[in-house]
Amino acid sequence: MTRKIIITCAVTGAIHTPSMSPHLPITAEQIADAAIGAAEAGAAIVHLHARDPVDGRPDQSPEAFAPFLRVIKQRSDCVVNITTGGAPTMTIEQRVKPAASFAPEVASLNMGSMNFGLFGMLNRFKDFQHDWEQPYLANKDILFRNTFGDIEYILRTCSENNTRFEFECYDTSHLYNLKYFLDQGLVRAPLFIQTVFGLQGGIGAHPEDVLHMKRTADRLFGDQYRWSVLGAGRNQLPIAAMAAAMGGNVRVGMEDSLWAGPGRLARSNAEQVRAARQIIEGLGLSVATPDEAREMLSLKGGDRVNF
Repeated sequence: MTRKIIITCAVTGAIHTPSMSPHLPITAEQIADAAIGAAEAGAAIVHLHARDPVDGRPDQSPEAFAPFLRVIKQRSDCVVNITTGGAPTMTIEQRVKPAASFAPEVASLNMGSMNFGLFGMLNRFKDFQHDWEQPYLANKDILFRNTFGDIEYILRTCSENNTRFEFECYDTSHLYNLKYFLDQGLVRAPLFIQTVFGLQGGIGAHPEDVLHMKRTADRLFGDQYRWSVLGAGRNQLPIAAMAAAMGGNVRVGMEDSLWAGPGRLARSNAEQVRAARQIIEGLGLSVATPDEAREMLSLKGGDRVNF
C-alpha cells in the first residue's frame, strides 16, 4: 500500500501581521475560504487561529472562531485543529477557551516555555498599517509561557471532549516534556508530534537539527508517535521535503511562511499546499485524505465536535 502523508495547513496564525502580505487571511470569511481552499488542494488538517477583522490582531475569543468553524464544517470534511497557543501575549485561560468550547478533533499544544523572537522580521518589513504591529514584532522580552502546570491545565480541560493533540515541540527539551506526560498517563498514543524548526528562540533549521529531533523522538517514543514537521519562512518546503522523504508528515501555511518562492509572496494557502503535494507525489508517495488522517491519528470523527 502506498505510504500516505498528512498535509496540515496553518492558514493565518498569530505571528505575521496584516501589513506583511495582502493575502494573509484576516476576516472570518477569509479564514474560512483559505481553509476550504487548502483542503481542496490536499490538506487533510487545517490548523486555525482567529483575528480581529478590523486590525488583524490575534483574537482568541470563542466568538471570533465560531463564524468560520461553522462554514468550514458545512463546506469541507477536513480535520479541524484549533490552536491553544493563541499568541504569547495571552493567558493560558484565554488560550484554551476555543478548544474547550468547540471540542475539535485536534488541538495544538505547545510543550515548553521559550524565548520567542519576532523582531528579525523588522529587517524586511518597515511600513505598517496598524499601530499594534511594530511594537508587537519589536518586543525582545517575549517569554512564551508553557509551564508543566499550563500544559496539564490544557490537557485536563480538554480531556472530557476526547480532543487529541498536535504536540508542538520547538526544541529537544519539549520532547522530553512530552515523554513526562506520557509516563504520567495524561496523554496517549499515537502521539501526533509536530517538530518546529527555524523560529527565533527554538531549534534551528539545519538538516542536522531535523535529524536530531527525529532521532530523539524515535528513542523516546518508538512506534507510539506520528511525526510531522514545520519549517518557518524560507525553510518551509526544504524541511517538508526532507521529512516526507524520511516518512514524516508536513505542515505548511501562512502562519509559518508568507512565501511561495524567493521574494515572491504566496497568493493563497492553497498555493503552498499544492507545492507540498507536488514534492510528496514527486517522491512516489500520496497525500492522505481527511478520513485516512483520522485513522492514522485515532481521531474521534468530525461528527463529534461542537460546531
